[in-house]
Amino acid sequence: MSTANLPPTYQGPAPGSPEHVRAVIAELRRLYPDAKCTLNYENPLQLLIAVQLSAQCTDERVNEVTAQLFRKYRTVEDFANANPEELEQDIKPTGFYRNKARNLRLTCQRLITDYGGEVPRSMEALLTLPGVARKTANVVLGNAFGIVEGIVVDTHVKRLARRLGWTQSEDPEQIERDLMRIVPREDWLDLSHLLIFHGRALCRARDPRCEECPLVPLCPSAFQANGETVATKKRSRRTAARQSS
Repeated sequence: MSTANLPPTYQGPAPGSPEHVRAVIAELRRLYPDAKCTLNYENPLQLLIAVQLSAQCTDERVNEVTAQLFRKYRTVEDFANANPEELEQDIKPTGFYRNKARNLRLTCQRLITDYGGEVPRSMEALLTLPGVARKTANVVLGNAFGIVEGIVVDTHVKRLARRLGWTQSEDPEQIERDLMRIVPREDWLDLSHLLIFHGRALCRARDPRCEECPLVPLCPSAFQANGETVATKKRSRRTAARQSS
């Protein structure tokens, strides 16, 4: 979309209204018809481990690590009994590897002692596992078991929910509650995938590509009080920077 065609002020539905939410989700579905969890896994245990490794790490990097990791550690017992230093080295590229290795071992030990070696299918049980908060639990429940109890709030979902005017909070759990209140339950699982895909493609943290975004007519954050769009301001700053260099 050309910035020349952007309206000067936000004229869309009230942010967070049913009309607004429906329109945003419909456009995201059109843009990303294949949006899904991008972590590679073959069973609930592998997904649980992959999500824990994804903290402060890209899914692409996690998939590179787990391609080898899941060939070496095939069962819950393999992780529970892993040599700590060796496991640390196996997952080192994902960052924060000492803490992650510790949590993986403790999680799998807890799975064995409390859950018969199986990944539990409830939010309450998953939250008893070391290193597991609602984000991880929601990913595992929704993608491994088709059980939707909430909405995954990662950094992309947090950023886009605020930009769309669906929440004012910075707290992931409050953001989840705000989204659950306005988004139809049947869209909870897909919404996180859609927002994550859009966050990666266009609505980036440091340099959102508003000038290319089809959601601009539905995004109040793409506009400023003086009527100038974010995209136009960014282009003006780049031009000024080039002229002064």
